[in-house]
Amino acid sequence: MSENRVSRPRRRRPLRAAVGLLVLLAVVGYFAVQRASNGGGGAPYCTARVYSGNYDGTSESYEMSPEQAANAATIAAVGVAKGLPDRAVTIALATAMQESALRNLDHGDRDSLGLFQQRPSMGWGTPEQITDPVYSAGIFYDHLVDVPGYSRLPLTVAAQKVQRSGFPQAYAKHEPDAIVLTAAFGGDGILECGGPEPVGPGDPEKVRAEIVRIFGKDGLHTIPPQTGQAGQAGRNGGGKGGPEAEVTLQEKANGGEAAVRRSRAMAHWAVAHSKEMGISRVSYNLHAWVGGQDRGQWQHKGGTGAKDGDGDPHNADMGEVRIFMAR
Repeated sequence: MSENRVSRPRRRRPLRAAVGLLVLLAVVGYFAVQRASNGGGGAPYCTARVYSGNYDGTSESYEMSPEQAANAATIAAVGVAKGLPDRAVTIALATAMQESALRNLDHGDRDSLGLFQQRPSMGWGTPEQITDPVYSAGIFYDHLVDVPGYSRLPLTVAAQKVQRSGFPQAYAKHEPDAIVLTAAFGGDGILECGGPEPVGPGDPEKVRAEIVRIFGKDGLHTIPPQTGQAGQAGRNGGGKGGPEAEVTLQEKANGGEAAVRRSRAMAHWAVAHSKEMGISRVSYNLHAWVGGQDRGQWQHKGGTGAKDGDGDPHNADMGEVRIFMAR
């Protein structure tokens, strides 16, 4: 075989590599455009974000699927509803991130199930209970608070005293992201969920019942028994024609920081569950989130008493969480 014939395949490799790189960049670019789509064509996604203390635009973030965001929001909401500190929420989130990647699994090692891979045979509850995120998060917190000084322990130690895992050090790698999630759901951070608007329709009674199931009647909020109505939905998403049903939660005047923390958890819980529960938009204080718009980001709605484009007095009252159903 001649020297020229031997060398030809080697000369083709750079060209093949270049073509492969171009194909890869095209695919990445396509999905980036799809992800950023506001008109309903982009793939759904959620981002927990915490901005730096000097608000210079830098932030820490953690990206999730809607399923993961909904489960994380439930874990955080249950901790907030129990009045537990941020440290407890962070421990719970890091544990679930390790055990299930924030997915409500119907399988696991031996008979382990759910977000925390709890085992019916070890007294954690029935399979139906364990695969209920509200129950599984609640019983995790119940065991956690029984650990003396858990909030001062290293996260791996606190989580291990509840879980009895064969790989206790694995929890540590999730702590930074769990801190971001904790801040997004109940602190100074924020949860943004983009992608198509919900196809609807949503059920306000189901949303109200789930909020009561998680938060109870805590005395810090009032939930009017009737559903409100908004004006024409049109561009605000959530289906076609007719008024949007609404669930409103109002902070009581004496609620203080505890009520504010619960309101933030409720609002972000609604955003995280928008896809599955047919929630078209959410507002809290001077900001609002609209499904399928603004790349999933919360938008400032102007001063107190300001109205949005469809005539709805969005955020007219401070301390008010408003959850609108898709039609």
